[in-house]
Amino acid sequence: MDDTRSRQVLIAGAGIAGLTAALAFSERGYLVRLFEQAERIEAAGAGIQLSPNATRILRQLGVLERLLPAAVRPEAVVLRDAATLRELARVPLGEAAERRWQAPYLVAHRADLQGALMARLAEQPDISLVTGARVGGVVPGPHHVTAMAEIAGKTVEAGGFLLIGADGVWSKIRDLGALARSGSARNAASAAGASSRFSGELAWRATIDAESAAGEAFAAVGAANCVTTFLHPGFHMVAYPVSRGRAFNLAAFTAGETMAESWSGHADPNILAGAMRGTAAALARLVEDAGPWTAWPIHTVDQRQPWTTPAGIALIGDAAHAMTPFAAQGAAMAIEDAATLAGLVAASPADPAAALAAWEKMRRPRVAKVARRGALNRLAWHAVGPVAVARNLFLRLRSPEKLAADLDWLYGWNPDALQFRSSA
Repeated sequence: MDDTRSRQVLIAGAGIAGLTAALAFSERGYLVRLFEQAERIEAAGAGIQLSPNATRILRQLGVLERLLPAAVRPEAVVLRDAATLRELARVPLGEAAERRWQAPYLVAHRADLQGALMARLAEQPDISLVTGARVGGVVPGPHHVTAMAEIAGKTVEAGGFLLIGADGVWSKIRDLGALARSGSARNAASAAGASSRFSGELAWRATIDAESAAGEAFAAVGAANCVTTFLHPGFHMVAYPVSRGRAFNLAAFTAGETMAESWSGHADPNILAGAMRGTAAALARLVEDAGPWTAWPIHTVDQRQPWTTPAGIALIGDAAHAMTPFAAQGAAMAIEDAATLAGLVAASPADPAAALAAWEKMRRPRVAKVARRGALNRLAWHAVGPVAVARNLFLRLRSPEKLAADLDWLYGWNPDALQFRSSA
């Protein structure tokens, strides 16, 4: 294999996972070709929470300093009863988070994070970003993998020793990776069909100006400098400031029916209104003033499917393990995936296949634990009757410091694989 291929990493998808992976591999001396099917890099979604386990990596990659001017450091995560607006629990963040976990907890607009990643990417001469490029074929070889990308109606081949699928929950690379493993298009189609499913949940989002009527309604029901979660048996809603505090991101979650495979769409607003029966009048007014809401279906990926192949294909982020957002860790897991994958591959340059297998073995337990935490949060936040009473009692008896300590395993994570050592 020529030297370029032996040092080149191919990445499909220029979202948070793909951009972070490009930077992490570039930091270690690799050449990177990044393919994005969209003609322009545009952020999907609205607000995003970045816990210390993610911002620690962004700082090491030189991204955090570019994000900080547009981000907000919330003072706490606050849980409130949606019917009474009574505070149930508080986890201190702000300076307390930085002292405890040695990195900040931030909330930001997703576009600001992607902008910071892109700004850092532009400074790396070894990263080539191609937009309007859809990877539609993969040919594995004994020591390299070739990707075929459709660009402006033409098929362009690119070779490298590693192809990373960072193309989200509806990943094309996941399908192609199944084909590479099975050697059969029929088996690949079967594996791909079972790997992604609708969770039964809809997410509703809105961004409101802090100076608007909706912004004033929010100020009446929650602290403007916190991440506030309103708990109710039929739904829960998370609200926090973005864009230097000039706007608030609202995300509500209800049961619902599947929609088209897209991150945004239109659903019957009566679904959200019906789920909110029994909530405080001020909260209902906020939801009404914040509209119209955009809905999107929450899809998950079967985490039992392989994330890597010996042929040199790896899936990261939602392509590997899309989960419900109830632990607020989707972006953080993608960022962790990217950094640790680059670290382990760089540590074993003579045996990339073994590095991929070791990475998958290392990542699976942590990702599974995060998914379980999200499932537990969802159960607790939608509790009803005696279960809700028990939840409230537990939270009342748990001090803010103990609630923070319960998150040390998640926010304090900092494996050796994060140490950047250029392999050039």
